[in-house]
Amino acid sequence: MCAASGCIGRATFGPSLLFSPLDNPSIELSEIADVSNRAERAPTRRNAAKAAASWWNSRRAWAHIAGASALIAAAVYIGKGAWHDLLMIALSDPESSHVLLVPIVFAWLSWHYRQALRWNAPRQRWVGTCFIAGGWLLWSVGYRYEYQCFWHAGAISMALGAMLTVIGVDPFLALLPAFGACVFLVPVPGIGRELVAAPLQRVTAEATQFTAELFGMNIQRTGSLLRINGIDVAVAEACNGMRLVFTLFMACYVFAFINPFRWQIRLLILLLSPVIAVAANVTRLVPTVWAYGRFSHESAEQLHDAAGWAMLVLAFLVLTGLVRLLRWAGVPVDAT
Repeated sequence: MCAASGCIGRATFGPSLLFSPLDNPSIELSEIADVSNRAERAPTRRNAAKAAASWWNSRRAWAHIAGASALIAAAVYIGKGAWHDLLMIALSDPESSHVLLVPIVFAWLSWHYRQALRWNAPRQRWVGTCFIAGGWLLWSVGYRYEYQCFWHAGAISMALGAMLTVIGVDPFLALLPAFGACVFLVPVPGIGRELVAAPLQRVTAEATQFTAELFGMNIQRTGSLLRINGIDVAVAEACNGMRLVFTLFMACYVFAFINPFRWQIRLLILLLSPVIAVAANVTRLVPTVWAYGRFSHESAEQLHDAAGWAMLVLAFLVLTGLVRLLRWAGVPVDAT
């Protein structure tokens, strides 16, 4: 009778009673609870994803994009003097020409991190108001007291704040590497360039002399002045490295954030960027000095300019080799 009732009970309540967790000690109650919690959270996550995706595909999203564009245009108009000065510096000063590459870098990184935008909807727009207030303060102080970097940074901050006022803080956090590249929009002031250029010229001249002598070239050096075949080549005139330093630093920044590296590896790449810039500068300067001693001044300048673009490719190859070396050595490189 009991057996019959047990069979009837099992048949009535289904296969769930055929298998009790207590009958299998390998299954813990915590695992059962975790599976249950995941099952409960799954519909919520799917609904959130659908809601976020539908927001970006809705008319409201395009209305926010139009509103952000209008506010950015207004912020640029307010700081038009700073924006015009920034553009003129980038076009006329070779040592600030890297500023022209920032829009390309911003677009590249934004496209790379575009998937994160599906999960975000506008919120915490007050952060944009704070950016506008802080940018206006920098812009005003820079204009009144002739601090050029404050003036430029304030104009950029106001435009960024105008965007965040509409789209919220989540897209900003999702595209943080792209927005971080906007720092390169601010040209380095003259005092800052002098502080960097003087030691850079000395180190570059010493390294160039040492490298050239390894290849059998007879070079004399006096400070930052190199002499080959009776012709003087000043490092400051031939290649002081300033334009290459900032361009290669930006290249290292892009390389660090387009790959899924751990934050320690990204920090290492950014810290090594000055070393990579000096090494690339020496690599370009050795054949340039040789060309100055054997060919015309115009031919040497053409070689110098062409080698500058080649150094960007060389920097990416060096960084790729460094990452592969770390992986070969068993160092955890990729983020988990």
